[in-house]
Amino acid sequence: MKQIAVSLLAFATLTACNEEPKQQEIVSERQVEEPTQHIEFGYNLDDYLVKRDTVRNGDTFGEILERNAIGYPKIFEIAEKARDTFDIRKLQVGKPYTLLCSKDDSLQRAQCFIYQPNKVDYVVIDFADSVETRLSSKPIRVAEQTASGVINDNLWNTLHDQGLSFELALEMSIIYAWTIDFFRVQKGDRFKVVYDEKFIDDSISVGTGRIKAAFFEHKGEPFYAFEFIAGSVKGIPDYYDNNAKNLRRAFLKSPLKFGRLSSRYNLKRRIAYYGYKIRPHKGTDFTAPIGTPILATANGTVTESTRRGGNGKYVKIRHNSMYSTQYLHMKAQNVKVGQHVKQGDVIGWIGMTGNTGGPHVCYRFWKNGRQVDPFREELPEVEALPDTIKTRFLEYIPPIKEQLDAIAYPGVIGEVDQEVVAKADQS
Repeated sequence: MKQIAVSLLAFATLTACNEEPKQQEIVSERQVEEPTQHIEFGYNLDDYLVKRDTVRNGDTFGEILERNAIGYPKIFEIAEKARDTFDIRKLQVGKPYTLLCSKDDSLQRAQCFIYQPNKVDYVVIDFADSVETRLSSKPIRVAEQTASGVINDNLWNTLHDQGLSFELALEMSIIYAWTIDFFRVQKGDRFKVVYDEKFIDDSISVGTGRIKAAFFEHKGEPFYAFEFIAGSVKGIPDYYDNNAKNLRRAFLKSPLKFGRLSSRYNLKRRIAYYGYKIRPHKGTDFTAPIGTPILATANGTVTESTRRGGNGKYVKIRHNSMYSTQYLHMKAQNVKVGQHVKQGDVIGWIGMTGNTGGPHVCYRFWKNGRQVDPFREELPEVEALPDTIKTRFLEYIPPIKEQLDAIAYPGVIGEVDQEVVAKADQS
């Protein structure tokens, strides 16, 4: 019994000795825990009295600082030293700013002014000691996203109803600008897209990045689009369908990014104002608000930029020996005769000059000197991919196409439309 008691005592002592250091270790860990710091714009905000506000009507840089205990001699010095980096007169109403003020000063004097012209970029004017001005940006995190939808009225409203960005609609309209007339999408048309979205502060979206792949079904016809860099010299991506055909064409379908096709080319048009007599309309009208940018639909040289009669202010561009385009009723032109323009360049703005009942651009298309309907023309395509690069493309797209095909439409779980996929593969 005595031996058993001694053994139990030794075990208890040993156990106690083993447990005590663990307790000390835990206490030690707690003692070295660091308090959470609130870091933003490169400053520990806990060191300051932080005031956040937005620029209001009538606000100036000087008035904002004066309200925060900075005298005008100091304000003048700050403005002079900051102007080479940032013009303080460019503060915009509604944009946010942050003031870092001293905690040790009874006047709570401002020490730093931080202005945010957009969600990503910011301007720091630090005048705690000497005046230092710097431009900086918040770190951006890029995340891959997917989206899909079925059109009820138009692409923009469909994306908006799903809480998706207007920018995504713009990027999709640019990709399909040569193959789909987005002014004439139909109810029941549908789309899928794989794209990058940019975030700051880990959760605040600041816009759409590149679209990696897209699918659009228009009037029952499938259109795939895959981003691919064909050449290594310039490294500029383009979009190709599932058969390696470039989606880009020599001509855009519309001279506007946004607007509405209001009147088509019609040689038998009758107008009530003229007693329902036939008044041929040899252009295609696109309506949009005054000031909307008008784009060159293809590369070319400006041959006319003037004002004449019912055409009002207009621009005419020669694209090659066969094709020319003309853009009427501009508010103002943005190009001169002899100037070379690229597809998508802004050549003027929507107006109401000449004979017009409302703001629009009359887009006229000339082939071999004769006006024709651009929507009925087989317009030239860009050069096809060389065989070696085409092989590389066809090896690259299968996993991305599989990812696209697997995206479900809203309200549908895990559906892959095999009929549409098969139709696309056969096209």
